[in-house]
Amino acid sequence: MEEISFSHYSVLLKESIEGLAIKTDGVYVDGTAGGAGHSAQIASRLSGNGLLLALDQDETAVKVATERLKPYGSRARVIHSNFKNLEAVLAEQGISHIDGLLLDLGVSSYQLDTPERGFSYRADAPLDMRMDSRNPLSAMEVVNTYSESELRRILYEYGEERFSSRIANGIIRARERGSISTTGELVEIIRQSIPAPAREGGHHPAMRTFQALRIEVNAELDVIAPAIKSAVRLLNPGGRIAIITFHSLEDRIVKQTFSDLTGACTCPKNFPICVCGNRPQIKLITKKPILPTQEELAVNSRSHSAKLRIAEKL
Repeated sequence: MEEISFSHYSVLLKESIEGLAIKTDGVYVDGTAGGAGHSAQIASRLSGNGLLLALDQDETAVKVATERLKPYGSRARVIHSNFKNLEAVLAEQGISHIDGLLLDLGVSSYQLDTPERGFSYRADAPLDMRMDSRNPLSAMEVVNTYSESELRRILYEYGEERFSSRIANGIIRARERGSISTTGELVEIIRQSIPAPAREGGHHPAMRTFQALRIEVNAELDVIAPAIKSAVRLLNPGGRIAIITFHSLEDRIVKQTFSDLTGACTCPKNFPICVCGNRPQIKLITKKPILPTQEELAVNSRSHSAKLRIAEKL
């Protein structure tokens, strides 16, 4: 295969690999293989009895990971699937338990830097934003068919956009003149919808809207908690789950789900015996998230919002 220019700087690489506490004969899953940076580091630590399953929903990432993991032979298998399908994938592979799961959430540098994918507000391209090309829902459909109230909701909830009402109204008015089909058209609508003083300095005015649309198209937040719970069920005792997030919405879900799974008995203290049946399923390895070092930030500015949380199955 001709090498695809797939940026594969692996955020918090050393910290996440160390956090997995890899056993040489263990079974590990990289649920977001991307450019295979994390995957290669996991596979390199496995013996012939160990196994890595590298999953990705992006077809290009699957091709790249397959090529880059070839040196590890049968120790690494690459699978075209979303990590939300973890239990089904493992069943298909004849695997009942794993020793670790890594998730590097969010959009990849490759996706951002490939204009035709439609993720970037810095280049004019078709409004797409699908991480999985098999997904029937694209950003173009969201922008052109969602009601004003639906648009306002996703911009506010997923983009934390304070001008969500103005932008949603601007999209509706623009639709009256014709379909919105490119990122450039959408950026201009956003610019015109936001007050002039708010467009000066700081983040690009379209950043939050594009984040919100991407999350909606790919149902990014919906899959996190179920995937964590699936992974914990599948982990062997002592197995670990390491998750890298890139914005507060993702991190909040990971933090809350970990907290729920560490929950002990919730019965009133005056009860003589436990009746709730709650038992902690995991323990936190990181009480606070691990952040990128200054050295990493100097090399990769996109790491600046990354947070790593790690938990271990009891």
